[in-house]
Amino acid sequence: MERQQRLRIAIQKSGRLTDHSLDLLARCGLKYSRGKDQLMCYGENMPLDVLFVRDDDIPDLVQEDVCDLGLVGLNVIEEKRLAMAARGGQARFEMIQRLDFGRCRLSIAVPDEFVYDGLRSLAARRIATTYPNVLARFLRENSIEAEIVTLSGAVEIAPRLGRADLICDLVSTGSTLTANHLREVATVLQSEAALIRTPVALPDEKADWVRRLLLRIDGVQQVRESKYIMLHAPRSALGRIKQLLPGSESPTVIPLDGGGDKVAVHAVCRENVFWETLESLKAAGASALLVLPVEKMLP
Repeated sequence: MERQQRLRIAIQKSGRLTDHSLDLLARCGLKYSRGKDQLMCYGENMPLDVLFVRDDDIPDLVQEDVCDLGLVGLNVIEEKRLAMAARGGQARFEMIQRLDFGRCRLSIAVPDEFVYDGLRSLAARRIATTYPNVLARFLRENSIEAEIVTLSGAVEIAPRLGRADLICDLVSTGSTLTANHLREVATVLQSEAALIRTPVALPDEKADWVRRLLLRIDGVQQVRESKYIMLHAPRSALGRIKQLLPGSESPTVIPLDGGGDKVAVHAVCRENVFWETLESLKAAGASALLVLPVEKMLP
C-alpha cells in the first residue's frame, strides 16, 4: 500500500497513557511489532502506523499534518489551545472523540501545614505548574491574583525547594501528593484521553479508515464493562428480572423446548454484574445463570 494511503497516529512515548493507547489500538484489531527503542511501529494488518512522541508534541504534529490522528490527554489539548490563543492564534487540530481511559484531574495542592480556607487562600501565593495557561484561566475566572511559576517537571517538590507556595498538577490516585506531604484542595480541570485529527482533508482511503477506526473504538468502549448474561426463568418472573438486569436494553426472550412456562433470557448488561446481582436474580426466580465477558460489539 502506498505510503500516502497509510494513517499515522501519534501517541505518548512513555507515561500514563502509553499502555492504554496501545491496548485500545490492539482491541481495535491492530497487529504491530515494536522494538524496545523504536519511535515508530507499522501496522501489519491495517494501514495504520504509530508514532511515539512526547505528549506535548502531539497537538502540534497533528495540526501541522505530520500525523493524521493523535491520542492525548484533554489537559494537554486545553493547555495547547489556550497557549495558542494567548499568542493571537487558533488551534487547528480537531477533537473528534473522548476516550474512556486516562481519567485524572488537574488540581491545586497545598503543603500539609498550609491553612486552606477556600479559593481566597490562593491570593498572592506562588503556584508552580506545567499548565500555566489552564491555571491562569482558572484564577481569572475566580478573580484571584496569584503568581504562576512555570516548571517543566518535578512540580510536586517546588514547595520544599522554596520555588513556590503551592502547586497545580495532575492527580490520579493522590499517592504522589501524599508522598510529598501535599493535599489536594481544588480541581482546576477534569481530564481524560481524547482523539484529535488533522485539519487537512483526508483522501477517501484514509477517511474511510478513520471512520472504521472510530466505529471500532465505539465498540471497544461499549464493552469495557459489559457482560453477556444468560439465564432461565418462568415467564411470570420476567418483569422483575428485567428490572434487575443492570444497564440492559430489552433482553432477548426465547421459549425453551419442552420447558412449559420457562424461557431463556439473554441480555447484554453495560454495567458491572456483581454477585449480589446474581443472587437477586436467583431470588426472583432465575436459574442456570451464566455471565460471559463481551469482547467486541458494534451498534
